[in-house]
Amino acid sequence: MSKLAQDFAKYMIRAKMRANGIIEKPDVIGAIFGQTEGLLGTDLDLRELQRTGRIGRIEVTVDTQKGKSTADILIPSSLDASETSLIAASLETIDKVGPCDAEVEISIVEDVRSQKRLYVVERAKEILRKMAEQGSPETQKISEMIKEAVRTCEVAEYQGLTCGPNIENEEEIIIVEGRADVINLLKNGVKNVIAIEGSKIPDAVIALTKEKTTTAFLDGDRGGELDLKKLLAVAEIDYVARAPEGKEVEELVKKQIFKALRDRIPTEKDRREKPRAGRREPKKEEKKEKEEHVNERTLKFLTTLLEDIIGTRAAYFVDKELNIISKVPISEIMDIIGEYNNIYYIVFDGKISQSIVNLAQQRKIKCIIGTGYKERVTSYGVNILTPKDLK
Repeated sequence: MSKLAQDFAKYMIRAKMRANGIIEKPDVIGAIFGQTEGLLGTDLDLRELQRTGRIGRIEVTVDTQKGKSTADILIPSSLDASETSLIAASLETIDKVGPCDAEVEISIVEDVRSQKRLYVVERAKEILRKMAEQGSPETQKISEMIKEAVRTCEVAEYQGLTCGPNIENEEEIIIVEGRADVINLLKNGVKNVIAIEGSKIPDAVIALTKEKTTTAFLDGDRGGELDLKKLLAVAEIDYVARAPEGKEVEELVKKQIFKALRDRIPTEKDRREKPRAGRREPKKEEKKEKEEHVNERTLKFLTTLLEDIIGTRAAYFVDKELNIISKVPISEIMDIIGEYNNIYYIVFDGKISQSIVNLAQQRKIKCIIGTGYKERVTSYGVNILTPKDLK
């Protein structure tokens, strides 16, 4: 098994240099320090970083064949991921080593901590195998301890919150209540998970929900519903998954976890199926009115408009006869809407908020069509449609 990287290092930059001539190790190191000096400012100067111990000893191995040289470069880093990436990218600006033209290509930036986890797992397997061969009566107990230790190695932190590894790089995330929920999901192979850990929704979680597809995985009790209300008030939740009634996420076995995640439902549908305080169910008269002015022809027309406008950050104003009155930027809706008195529908590339519903109600606009819900809304008689309603 290979030796681990230096203890302080979090990342290892691996690069390949090719030179059109014969070079030696001091030439390569001199080029690295000399040609990157001042490129990223004093805070990321290699000499200063090495002096303060945030960059380790640079290792270079040179191989020369037929008058040309190649060099393998290793640079250990204890900087964060973004700073390490900048250091790595700066190496590719090197174009000369001594008198020779040269080029540098970054092969990979490795997460040394991942190597350590692999080492722990492999070493644990060896220890467990030896104990099994000795027939120790404590083998099963120790096996469980090792498995728990391996799971604990995968628990990470994001801005002080317990989460799975590399949560920043995941396209989808799952939000749970606490650390025990995170550990249980990691144990069962679900790694893109983060905990809110408290009564207040952290700003870090709110920011993540605006960038990633987000599922709220709730306990199957009143506490889970309270967590969902808090999340919906400040964050952008795309799906809702629930533990079986009376169960908590930390208690679920693998089959229950994956069934709950498979059965997750879009937030808009969850809103409709579980009406919350402040959002009344439409009366029969309102449902009848909706059916009358949103017929099949209208739905088809509105669907076409919504598909046409996706990605444009704009809105269509449409009259009752389905004539397009105007197309305007979303940012100008509030300023321009007063210029028209015959708007019946607003179709826009954005999520529906209470403020736009209030505006529609004030202007006597009958229907709003958006890409989803930004927050819980009270409709005040305004018909609200999303892509799922248009199908």
